Amino acid sequence: MSKTIFFLVPYPKGEAPSQRFRFEQYLPFLEEQGYTIEIHSFYTYKTWQSLYNGSTLTKMWGVFSSFFRRFGLLFKLHKADHLFIHREVAHVGPPIFEWIIAKVLRKKYIYDFDDAIWLPNYSDTNARFHRLKAYWKVNYCMKWADKISAGNEYLANYARQYNSNVQIIPTTIDTEFHHSISCNHEQNNIVIGWTGTHTTMHYLNELIPVLKELEETYDFTFLVISNDKPTFELNSLKFIKWQKETEIEDLAKMNIGVMPLQKDIWSEGKCGFKGLQYMALEIPTIMSPVGVNTTIVQDGINGLLASSIEEWKEKLILLLTDQELRKKLGQAGRKTVEEFYSVKANRQKYLDLFN
Repeated sequence: MSKTIFFLVPYPKGEAPSQRFRFEQYLPFLEEQGYTIEIHSFYTYKTWQSLYNGSTLTKMWGVFSSFFRRFGLLFKLHKADHLFIHREVAHVGPPIFEWIIAKVLRKKYIYDFDDAIWLPNYSDTNARFHRLKAYWKVNYCMKWADKISAGNEYLANYARQYNSNVQIIPTTIDTEFHHSISCNHEQNNIVIGWTGTHTTMHYLNELIPVLKELEETYDFTFLVISNDKPTFELNSLKFIKWQKETEIEDLAKMNIGVMPLQKDIWSEGKCGFKGLQYMALEIPTIMSPVGVNTTIVQDGINGLLASSIEEWKEKLILLLTDQELRKKLGQAGRKTVEEFYSVKANRQKYLDLFN
């Protein structure tokens, strides 16, 4: 007999990396196991787009209508055998819906998160609305959950303060059908690359002076794939606007992938996904030794770690000048992803959540 899973999520399906790579990749597998899937997003696609491009009035109406739809959903939850909440039921406001689900309707739910979302984090575009997020609600969402799926050990340790039933499921890569190609190790023009949203582009600030210095001696392209064009200036800079349809092909243009981070509480909670994307495509990767990055990368074995300006310069030069090392680290990185951070390697963990 088929069982139904309701996924209560903030964003429309296919639009947010946190959803795409946390659980959406597993939906076909769950359906193969006999589950019926229903995804209920807080925002419609139209409202989601308006948050970045719409007027204040449009945003307010979109959020209001999203709350109205959420209240209507409460009367349908009896149809679900399992509830899976990713981050929050409502993208703004206190945990009203989680409280109703857990305390009034007495429904058990799985709570999933992949960042230190109890900490304030917002873009300049929506800075004046950030207090509406009610970051403190995350602790209650954890406390009321039946079980928790956390993206790494740091997040899991935080969750265990509120709930003892915590399982670590990394943010994963589909190495069979999505990240299924590799970079060209033989090409002459070396491409150093970074991908991310405009809200995380500030992590590149410490790397820009290093790249400017290297430009004087080495011939390379610095590729940025993002939703917004970078404001810094580099002679080597090339910008590609991020598109879901060409995401993998664009990433595969890189010969060296970089993931600089600042050592702070927010970065400790990151799941290293940017680095995992590079590694899945056999792109030799340099990461800051922050949080889970030190678990993913063994320095000199399947990637490189750089903790200072001097180390970033040293290790970039190492990869710029050694094609065989690039190839060796790239292949070892791909193997790491396949064994520990791929969809295939983690399917059973998702199945166990619903058993």
